[in-house]
Amino acid sequence: MAEPKRILIIRPSALGDVCRSVPVLASLARAFPDAAIDWVVRDSYVDAIRSHPALHEAIAFPRSRLGGWWRNPKTAAETWKWFRGLRHREYDVVVDCQGLGRSGLMTAVTGAAMRIGHADAREFAWLGYNERVRSSMQMHTVDRMLSLLEPLGIEIIRDMRLYVGSGDTQWWQQQSAQRECASSQYVVLAPTARWESKRWPIQRWTELIGPLTDRGFERCVVIGAPGEEPQVESLVADSSAVNLVGDVTIGQTMAVIEQAALVIANDSAPLHMAVGLDVPCVALFGPTNPALVGPYRKQDSVVRRYDDADGAVHFKDRSLGDSLMRLIDVSDVLERVDTVLGER
Repeated sequence: MAEPKRILIIRPSALGDVCRSVPVLASLARAFPDAAIDWVVRDSYVDAIRSHPALHEAIAFPRSRLGGWWRNPKTAAETWKWFRGLRHREYDVVVDCQGLGRSGLMTAVTGAAMRIGHADAREFAWLGYNERVRSSMQMHTVDRMLSLLEPLGIEIIRDMRLYVGSGDTQWWQQQSAQRECASSQYVVLAPTARWESKRWPIQRWTELIGPLTDRGFERCVVIGAPGEEPQVESLVADSSAVNLVGDVTIGQTMAVIEQAALVIANDSAPLHMAVGLDVPCVALFGPTNPALVGPYRKQDSVVRRYDDADGAVHFKDRSLGDSLMRLIDVSDVLERVDTVLGER
């Protein structure tokens, strides 16, 4: 086929996966510098990629507004109009990095000459592709997404860089001064997670603050998404940490992370933001396998005390509670902090 003029990446969610999909964008931009590259992303996650210099347009997918379209004729009409808009953009190449029914439908609707996705995509998403790539589920998720570029025969660029908007940077410059972080070396703590099985016990986060202060960190800044405030109540009540949980946008969260000296996080989006912003990180893992979903090419940053050889588990198994995360001691985390900072 001729060199594409318009390319679409489909990766609406989740936030951490959006952040670690940027090497696909970087690779396409390097191979096709004259092409306009768009990206379908959930409307609430647009800030994660909006400022990337290789991106032509972030196409916001209003998932919440269009959900349950089959129950409401008005919503169904709006949904059809949104999907029809993709076709009118006349893409030459579409790469579905999501691999679910909705993204497969988006891919098919575009009518692009080359529609690429995984051969084993779930929910029959593969029906929307005319180029079906077979790749191992034992690859790191970043490498598995990059394997989708094989039909294009282009060089793979493993560039994880994320970019913070100028407005968000200015916001943090003002806020950090007000919160006494502007001139200090601060550490970002990301103790929240949607699933309890991924959360390190909150009292152990509290126990970290004293030793981190002893290591020269003047402030601890706690971040998290709206609705996660109850998860950190005891941490922010029993410490002098700056509490930003539920109070900042994704772009503002990225600005906070970009200026940090260190990020300590569960298996969650802030971890992948730290990787993309080249900030030293310590990653706490329990039921999920860091070889597949951990910080890309930063396995030395991972603390995990659960061995997969002890039996298969799934992070959505509510019976786990935080049992696997409890295997990690405060001393384990501090040891990794010293190692990461020493290497830096």
